[in-house]
Amino acid sequence: MASKTDQIPPGWDYNPATWGQRLPIVILAIIGVFVAGYLSLYQLNIIDTVWEPFFGNGSKEILNSKISNVLPIPDAALGAIGYLVDAVTGVIGGTHRWKKMPWIVIVFGLAVGPLGFVSVMLVVFQPVLFSAWCTLCLCSAVISIAMIGPAMDEMLASLQYMQRVKRSGASTWKAFWGVKSEIEKVN
Repeated sequence: MASKTDQIPPGWDYNPATWGQRLPIVILAIIGVFVAGYLSLYQLNIIDTVWEPFFGNGSKEILNSKISNVLPIPDAALGAIGYLVDAVTGVIGGTHRWKKMPWIVIVFGLAVGPLGFVSVMLVVFQPVLFSAWCTLCLCSAVISIAMIGPAMDEMLASLQYMQRVKRSGASTWKAFWGVKSEIEKVN
């Protein structure tokens, strides 16, 4: 059985893959699924109105804008899918996943990071391009941004591990997919 210090990446003073680190991200992602899912119901004309407590008609202006509908499916639906990917990839694997499953950690980081960037971009567009605000869109952006730091920590630990694999001469391809013999060569 591995000791608690074996779970901490070299050079780190904590393990970024613990449930205490990941569970808040997963909870935020699930909330994000519901927020973005609700907004996408409006964009897909399944519901007639969208809740907007602060900005009058702002949500409708933003959600019906050309930018929100530039792709074949509405941006809120893409956001809901992105949050779902975040939640699923956040729960896969144990507390050693930064070295035993680098592939899922990197998928997790790539799912969280770009979603946060897109959220920031869409928030900037609201006042600049439309002179309007959308309360639930802002909530979604806050959720996305809050997830970035913890997710990037774990991704950094996996990337550092992959760098150690490469320096050791072990197969980076096998280590990336968690082949036990390659993991043992680096330890």
